[in-house]
Amino acid sequence: MTLRKHVSLNINVRGVEPSPTLAINERCKLLESQGERVANLGLGQSPFPVPTPVVNALRLYASEKDYLPVKGLPALREAVADFHRRKDGVSASPENVLVGPGSKELMFLLQLVYYGEIIVPTPAWVSYVPQAQILGKKVRLLHTTFDDKWHITSERLARFLEGEQDVYRPRILVLNYPGNPDGLTYSPEELEEIASVAREYELVLLSDEIYGQLHHRGEHVSVARFYPEGTIISSGLSKWCGAGGWRLGTFTFPPDMDWLLEAMAAVASETYTSVSAPIQFAAVQAFRGGIAIERYLWHARRILSTLGSEFYAVLREAGARVHAPEGGFYLFVDLSPLADRLSRRGIQDGATLCERLLADRKVAILPGSAFGRPNRELSARIAYVNFDGSKALAASETIPLHQKLPEDFMNQICNETISAAGEMASWLGE
Repeated sequence: MTLRKHVSLNINVRGVEPSPTLAINERCKLLESQGERVANLGLGQSPFPVPTPVVNALRLYASEKDYLPVKGLPALREAVADFHRRKDGVSASPENVLVGPGSKELMFLLQLVYYGEIIVPTPAWVSYVPQAQILGKKVRLLHTTFDDKWHITSERLARFLEGEQDVYRPRILVLNYPGNPDGLTYSPEELEEIASVAREYELVLLSDEIYGQLHHRGEHVSVARFYPEGTIISSGLSKWCGAGGWRLGTFTFPPDMDWLLEAMAAVASETYTSVSAPIQFAAVQAFRGGIAIERYLWHARRILSTLGSEFYAVLREAGARVHAPEGGFYLFVDLSPLADRLSRRGIQDGATLCERLLADRKVAILPGSAFGRPNRELSARIAYVNFDGSKALAASETIPLHQKLPEDFMNQICNETISAAGEMASWLGE
């Protein structure tokens, strides 16, 4: 029997490609297996090891084998709620916390159970829109600009909403800050103004704050402070705790959104059942924190801030438009000032630019089109994480936190990343 493959797939998944961030990582590994030396600035994975106290907790609880409650281990839900109370100054309670196998899966479940449409500002993390498309959801893109630091403004958001016939229909607005792919964050004043518009139009805010603890000055502010009744805070272990492969994410809901939490938990019970038991027990230690984890975070912030600033300076000197990073480990570059020069080399869009850069200099980055930007836009994301995080932390720990890292620190400890910046700048200048 010959299956008619083209009509046997769900129509919503026809044409869906693998996530660009995972695809570029696999491509880099393939090139390396063929003997190529590649600077992988495509996959946004924390370079740092999981903090020692959290690893020790995993060892301690490795024998835990029973299914845990669908919503999560009670002690972990309490630790997550306390984390947001301490770190974000919001009134979180364990009853309103849902634990899942990565925040990515929780976002998918949210879109599955929620009736309304999704509003996504661009540039945006690569999976928000594909998840909605897989589910057959309506997605509306809200394009931002370089001059607005790739931020939505309250005025722009209000204009975007006010012309609709039914301004109060169900909608989720996704916020992500410090941002992937831009490495930028919002000020408290900006968040308060966005919260005011969200309240006026009765939006649900999905605030993806997975990089919150990697704000370079340790000054992350949650929008839930200003819109507590309408904000879902998304967090997890992958970025600030360096445990992406552990696959543990959390959603913290407002009390009046218990109906949404319960619906997601019901679907979870019929799909993944619960998150790995040893991982949940170890995560309690991560969210409870302590002096060792706080020192780990401050060293990570100092390294990322210094490295990001140096990469930014190299790109600026090469003629790119780019904002200095404020959190996380990304830069989002606008290469339109170099459009004429690039066009003479047959490069007129971000995808071609990234292909040529990888072919010519073996530096892997991702085009802006992977993050919801127009296909013809000369933009790209750089994830400056291709360095040995364990080595960098060990070196940083020999230098008091109140001091800046020495001028030669990056060349000695993060040489591959600095070299990749130089390769990219040289290639742009050809």
